[in-house]
Amino acid sequence: MSGRPLDAISEQAIDWMVTLNARTPDDALLQRLAHWLQQDPAHQQAWERLQRRLGHPIATLRALEQRAPGQAAEARQVLLQPTHSRREVLAALASVGLFGGALWGGWRSDTAQNWLADLHTGSGERRSFTLADGSRLSLNSASAVDLYFDAAQRLLVLRRGELLIQVAADPRRPLRVRTAQGQVQALGTRFLVSQENATTRVVVLEHSVRASLHDGRWLDLQQGQAALLRSNGIEPLDNDQQQRAAWVNGRLEVLDEPLNTVIDALRPYQRGYIRVAPAIGNLRVQGVFPLDQPHAALAALAETLPISIEHYGPWLTLIGPAPARQKKS
Repeated sequence: MSGRPLDAISEQAIDWMVTLNARTPDDALLQRLAHWLQQDPAHQQAWERLQRRLGHPIATLRALEQRAPGQAAEARQVLLQPTHSRREVLAALASVGLFGGALWGGWRSDTAQNWLADLHTGSGERRSFTLADGSRLSLNSASAVDLYFDAAQRLLVLRRGELLIQVAADPRRPLRVRTAQGQVQALGTRFLVSQENATTRVVVLEHSVRASLHDGRWLDLQQGQAALLRSNGIEPLDNDQQQRAAWVNGRLEVLDEPLNTVIDALRPYQRGYIRVAPAIGNLRVQGVFPLDQPHAALAALAETLPISIEHYGPWLTLIGPAPARQKKS
């Protein structure tokens, strides 16, 4: 595949993305990135151009570098050349052989998981769908679902993100939602399922569901109850979780949650990378925050907590302890 050679600044932007995902970013690395972004407006433009091209690029670029090093140069050109749609990006990558073998597994598990899912949302986007059986499905930001509906079953596979579904009754085909940890089965009910890190969260909003693990263990949950599904067991949650459904109306309602959890809920609505210093991650938070205005939500957190928030363009946000006040002499 031929194409114009990449300029040095675009190469640097790609290298920064690969470096960020090669290890857990620490404050020193993020400060160096912030310094690079501030050095020249062209740096910021290259960074934003690459972000727009990929949507959620860091893990994808790392996969390209590690799994097809001989084709990395061609891949870089594809990712940064102007195209009209995401489908064109996928077609171009396929044309240089990057969807073959082991690479396909890594790609599908990252960015293309959203692009290729039956139903999906982008960053900062919420969508609602009426399914073929009349069920009403809502997807939170950055979520992806595959549908398997036929005469024998109604199955949704939640690839990533969060869904809320109002299930249409069908006694012959109980609706199931499958995740990495297990599945949730319901009949004529309304519930929320969230795919989190190594965990599935289930919140029952109406009637009841049966949550089960892949090894067959199960637990029935009634209206108002919630649980976490992990590979080693199902953990019922004592505290009320129903406020977690507020995202459907564009709100984040928090009742005594750690700051890390709040920031995780805001991440799909905030472009770029957000870093929370470990020293403040467990600060307790209460309040109602606007999901569609993540900067306003962060500002509200800064007003009520001893934290400082630094923005380096739209793609990097550092949250740390508030600086100590100097005593007056």
